[in-house]
Amino acid sequence: MTYKVGYLVGSLSSTSINRVLAKAIIKLAPQDLEFSEIRIDNLPLYSPDYDSDYPPEARALKQAIDDADAILFVTPEYNRSIPGALKNAIDWASRPWGQNSFNHIPAAVIGASPGQLGTALAQQAMRGVLSFCNARQMTAPEAYIKYSTDIFTPDGDVLDDSVKAFLANYIQEFRDYIEKVLTVIPRSPIGSAGS
Repeated sequence: MTYKVGYLVGSLSSTSINRVLAKAIIKLAPQDLEFSEIRIDNLPLYSPDYDSDYPPEARALKQAIDDADAILFVTPEYNRSIPGALKNAIDWASRPWGQNSFNHIPAAVIGASPGQLGTALAQQAMRGVLSFCNARQMTAPEAYIKYSTDIFTPDGDVLDDSVKAFLANYIQEFRDYIEKVLTVIPRSPIGSAGS
């Protein structure tokens, strides 16, 4: 069986190191994981005024999450918290009330920074938000990845064997976690993309 993993990159930067991290994870992932990026760069700012008539970009976001078996968040940390664009996407996907696209979905968070623990607080904030959204979060292993050009190439090749082994183990753990969660709570999309 193949599991479809939608991934959201929390940075909108054209030179995002977290996008490089996402490429690395995909290269190291088990063959039965199929990845597709879920765009967040085209969303307007969320407002409850849209709840009765979502714009096409937000409907596409919700549909992409509904189509996924699991969600991987690959995010930097901005001002010790979640980047605004990523929080905005989560707000869109979790609304309107009763049509939360993250309900029961297997989810994991990982992030890269030039510093050792640069995404720790963003990930902590993400866990609180995802808990409220009723996502089924993989809480271990935690992954705060130190980024440098000595470790990663722009195409996502990992040059450090210990980092490569850690990332391969992380994504294998997530794959196993997806299987366990979906065995107990099969995905049943709420059909909210047309909302």
